[in-house]
Amino acid sequence: MTLPQPIISRTNARVKTLRAALSGKASQPGELLGIEGENLIVEAMRSHTRFDTVYIREGSENVLERSSLKELQSNHWAVLSRDVFESAVDTASPQGIAATFNIPQLTHKDAPPGPGVVLVLEDIQDPGNFGTLIRSAEAFQISAVYVTSSTVNQWNPKAVRASAGSVFRIPIVRGTLQQIQGWLAAEGIRLHAAVAHAEGATPVMQASLLAPCAVMIGNEGAGLSAIALNLADDQVNIPCFVESLNAAIAGSTLMYEAFRQNLQRTSKAATGQL
Repeated sequence: MTLPQPIISRTNARVKTLRAALSGKASQPGELLGIEGENLIVEAMRSHTRFDTVYIREGSENVLERSSLKELQSNHWAVLSRDVFESAVDTASPQGIAATFNIPQLTHKDAPPGPGVVLVLEDIQDPGNFGTLIRSAEAFQISAVYVTSSTVNQWNPKAVRASAGSVFRIPIVRGTLQQIQGWLAAEGIRLHAAVAHAEGATPVMQASLLAPCAVMIGNEGAGLSAIALNLADDQVNIPCFVESLNAAIAGSTLMYEAFRQNLQRTSKAATGQL
């Protein structure tokens, strides 16, 4: 493949496009999103993402010879001089490759049908927490993630990096709490609200998190709202020796417990113990 001549102007239209795509402002389907680095680009490729433009830093052209990027395809290619490339990306040590693509359109109909475990997030604000939860969701076979409109943009660059690429593969659907509860109820999915206090809540070790079910995590500081608690079928808590856990840790713990219970049920069914 013959690459174009390097762009040496920071005000070039393609450079402006990349800078805007990496700014973290893109959130709506169809808007152009940017990612930087080999790892995230490979993760996006695994998810069959179609790239609009791939940007290479001048002097880093050999990155395209790596086996992980052999199948990399794009509608357009651009080479940026070293200083222009580094002026456009937001990482401290850029890897010499970036790409843009259009944010996909997802609705609740894109969530996998049938029994499964799903995650519901209300008003999560920290992109690192959000990305960690999405990574855990993929690790523990969560079928879909439903988020309220006030939850941080899942395409925030920090959230994408914290998810280590899982954000490309886990269906993430936005809606109001009432909409989310309605979608779950229509699938026969019970909604378990995670709370820090033990009064009236079932310890997670005693709760049944067998599919179909949903676990709901609230805002880092305020927890779940009164509306969310009223919509839930029951409440669960994680017994521990501190007042509360970080949202990402709490959510990951609950998802693991659901994964463990369902794996155990599958194992018993396979050996005829059910």
